[in-house]
Amino acid sequence: MPPPVSHMPFRKEPAHTHGTPARSAIVLVNLGTPDAPTRSAVKRYLKEFLSDPRVVEIPRLVWWCILNLIILPFRSGASAKKYQTIWTREGSPLKVHTQKQANLLADALEERGHEGVQVRMAMRYGSPSLPEVLDALKQEQCDRIAVLPAYPQYSGTTTGSIWDAVFAHYKEIRNVPELRLVKHYHDHDGYIDALHDVVQAHWDAHGRGQMLVMSFHGVPKRTLMLGDPYYCECQKTARLLASRLRLAPSEYVVTFQSRFGKAEWLQPYTAPTVQALAREGLQRVDVICPGFTSDCLETLEEISMEVKHDFERAGGKEFHYIPCLNESPTWIVGLAEIAEQHLIGWPTMMSPSQRDAERRDAELGRENAVRLGA
Repeated sequence: MPPPVSHMPFRKEPAHTHGTPARSAIVLVNLGTPDAPTRSAVKRYLKEFLSDPRVVEIPRLVWWCILNLIILPFRSGASAKKYQTIWTREGSPLKVHTQKQANLLADALEERGHEGVQVRMAMRYGSPSLPEVLDALKQEQCDRIAVLPAYPQYSGTTTGSIWDAVFAHYKEIRNVPELRLVKHYHDHDGYIDALHDVVQAHWDAHGRGQMLVMSFHGVPKRTLMLGDPYYCECQKTARLLASRLRLAPSEYVVTFQSRFGKAEWLQPYTAPTVQALAREGLQRVDVICPGFTSDCLETLEEISMEVKHDFERAGGKEFHYIPCLNESPTWIVGLAEIAEQHLIGWPTMMSPSQRDAERRDAELGRENAVRLGA
């Protein structure tokens, strides 16, 4: 007897309208944030985030016990209190800034001559979730999608996790769109120029400190030893930014923040570094977080509040936190340039005659489909 036929669990496709030209889209994906600064919302967010094997690479059963019996019951409330210190009337700063960036990117692409490119914001953890956004784009007949992470430096813990979510989503989809995945842009001129401009603007307004601290989000050192390029890409970003600012090696330092757990992470750590600088007699430090394109808990609370307190307790006098790129005009230009590189070959820029030809072809396709009984 022949083997039984297995049926793939493909989801039902949305109704298709013949004669509708396919559209192009960009999805700007950030890490995520709780829906509210409450214990229950933070617990829900942390559970999704910390359950990702890309984020925590220890045996699943061991980690399940640690996460559900120790971290979530005891850390959720403390984290909620931290979120309350940065929450705004509009909501979570990370979500607000990412949405504004997506809106401004859409405007910038249109101004540069790209027609009909849909730009959406999604979160890897939390809402709007990446699968929800990809589903919505399918409903809008988007058959070309570029996924643009809000992470300039690639890491398996961040960008790699986005790819996991994209691939898992389309594993259930019969008609998969054309996909382009932006891996990184840590050395892109538009990104470096934008970082330069926010630092220079801060210095023009407030003077320049004795040391520029470039604080990147940390990851376990083990990931570097196993081949993750994140550390090297952070170092290159810092070197290029220092060169644009004309800083000598003695005038800046690269550090890593947000250490979690007892394992060794990438060093030097941010808080101990600024404490040491204060004890050495430096009265003022300026701190920027180049790996974060939007201000969030890790910049507004951890750096601007906690690390500032550490610096002052160690004898420092002036701690200047330089905000993230957020909606700075130079960054929106840089973001548009990065996006354009990954739109090449897609029909987003057409002359009027080319657009008319596309419409005529679509109409002929619709008429032919009707004639065939569609």
